[in-house]
Amino acid sequence: MNARTGTSVYFKCENFQRAGAFKFRGAYNALAQLSPKQRRRGVLTYSSGNHAQAVALAGRLLKIPTTIVMPDDAPAVKLAATRGYGAEVVLYNRAEITREELGRQIAEERGLPLIPPYDHPDVVAGQGTAAKELIEAVPDLDWLLVCCGGGGLLSGCAITAKALAPGCRVIGVEPALADDATRSFQTGKLQTVHNPDTIADGARTPSLGQITFPLVMHHVDDMVTVSESAILRAMHFLWERMKLVVEPTGALAAAALLDGVVKASQDSKVGLLISGGNVDVQYAAKLFELFEQFDT
Repeated sequence: MNARTGTSVYFKCENFQRAGAFKFRGAYNALAQLSPKQRRRGVLTYSSGNHAQAVALAGRLLKIPTTIVMPDDAPAVKLAATRGYGAEVVLYNRAEITREELGRQIAEERGLPLIPPYDHPDVVAGQGTAAKELIEAVPDLDWLLVCCGGGGLLSGCAITAKALAPGCRVIGVEPALADDATRSFQTGKLQTVHNPDTIADGARTPSLGQITFPLVMHHVDDMVTVSESAILRAMHFLWERMKLVVEPTGALAAAALLDGVVKASQDSKVGLLISGGNVDVQYAAKLFELFEQFDT
């Protein structure tokens, strides 16, 4: 990786995190703040997979009942893991209703606290610990590249970086097909996107949140986008050359560096967040078949 990019790259491998993604940090932190009465009642969230698994696992560890609203086309591996951690899963059709609307309905009907995937202060704070650990290990980072969906990880990591490594440039990375955060950053106005057709399912969020948008605007240095082919090439490189099981969203930051979208100066130190590795193996095989076709 260093030879290909001309930089010194330091990976934060959240694919090795409990439940397979960084989401466990924010979910556990948010659930741990609940009152005894709230814990007995349980919580509700909505997620395409990684936050779902994280809340389900945190709930099991903290003995808090969890209800998760998930799309019926969510990756099978994520659905199975969420149910395996003991959560009640409520499926919905993306074409018929939004997860936010259904989640609010169920939360109101059952009187459950809602722990959203990214737009929550305790979730943001938990996600920021990923950057904290990386900067503690490599305190003189010049760059920190972080994938962006709803902005929880990006805003948390940017807050951390500006506090602990003020000279580090923090760059958020999105799929070009789901560029709402990049457009929001460039215009200063919150932009949206509707069910973007990107392989990076963790970045299919409709927009940054009311909490994460101002944090991204204040603490992030720049936003960039990468193509679907760049995501695929980066994912393939991480699997084949580095022996890391990474999902498409988890390869976003690496794609920006490998594809030259982020042009870090020679010999600079670059931190890359690999956000997760929860990918269905059969789906990954199909993606790699596409890569072989594209590569030839």
